[in-house]
Amino acid sequence: MYTSEEILTLVNKYIEQLPYDRTPKGLYEPIRYVLSLGGKRIRPVLMLLAYNLYKDDPEHILETACALETYHNYTLLHDDLMDNASLRRGKATVHTRWNANTAILSGDSMLVLAYERMAKCDSDKLKPILDLFTETALQIGEGQQYDMEFENRNDVTEDEYIEMIRLKTSVLLACALKMGAILADADERDTELLYKFGEKIGLAFQLQDDYLDVYGDTKVFGKAIGGDITSNKKTYMLINAFLKADEKQRRELVEWINKPNPDHDEKIAAVTKLYNEIGIDKLAISRINHYFDEGRQYLEQVSVSNERKQQLIAFTNEMMHRQF
Repeated sequence: MYTSEEILTLVNKYIEQLPYDRTPKGLYEPIRYVLSLGGKRIRPVLMLLAYNLYKDDPEHILETACALETYHNYTLLHDDLMDNASLRRGKATVHTRWNANTAILSGDSMLVLAYERMAKCDSDKLKPILDLFTETALQIGEGQQYDMEFENRNDVTEDEYIEMIRLKTSVLLACALKMGAILADADERDTELLYKFGEKIGLAFQLQDDYLDVYGDTKVFGKAIGGDITSNKKTYMLINAFLKADEKQRRELVEWINKPNPDHDEKIAAVTKLYNEIGIDKLAISRINHYFDEGRQYLEQVSVSNERKQQLIAFTNEMMHRQF
């Protein structure tokens, strides 16, 4: 059995040695750059940990795992362009370092490379793997579209938001786990249980991200606190604040959202105070715990020993900053 740290090392070494021999270099250098920015490599690590539940040679599927990481980083590259974000993991984004046209074209090529790398899996697994990957990629695009549409709506429901983050975030974690199980010859019941585990963990992970944007420690969170508030982003926090506020609180919330060019620190403090009064912090923690616990129940049903599950449990606990 590999530890999650050993698996992360395998993934990073594999990504570092990926060749980019084609030309023009101006197309492929941004791809190498994006993948070199690091990160937690959550999706390939989950895939390899799922595979390692059943088989002891996760290095055998490194190319498939890194194909999924290539795809994930392609989505980030295009997200950064759509959001006009200047930094990713503390480094200049591709459209900032190069330009928007390069970001579009290199991103498109990353998607093709992801398929090329995915297609090198064991031939007897090719159809289920590509079918799962394609369905997941379509769902992620659908989630991104919902996210964009929500920007112009003030009537987004909690159910709509949960479905959006399921599509935009959760399904890729679920896909990673299910792929690992498929490639390890797990039975259909286990592959579906691991998919559901990933889906629920993904929901908890995204809701935690929403929570930490308001209540997190900048040093731990890795980015400035309050960005969702200053940008009026529709998050679990803001949606439920509108739903549960009294008339006075709702009026104050609307004033801050519609206020032109507010002082950012003042706005963050005021909206956070409203969240506290309404009880949004406790509500978010309760919902995060709910999805995390649901996910763990699915994992408990997977038909391998608890001993073999320990690394996957430890990694998801670390994802969620849990101490148990």
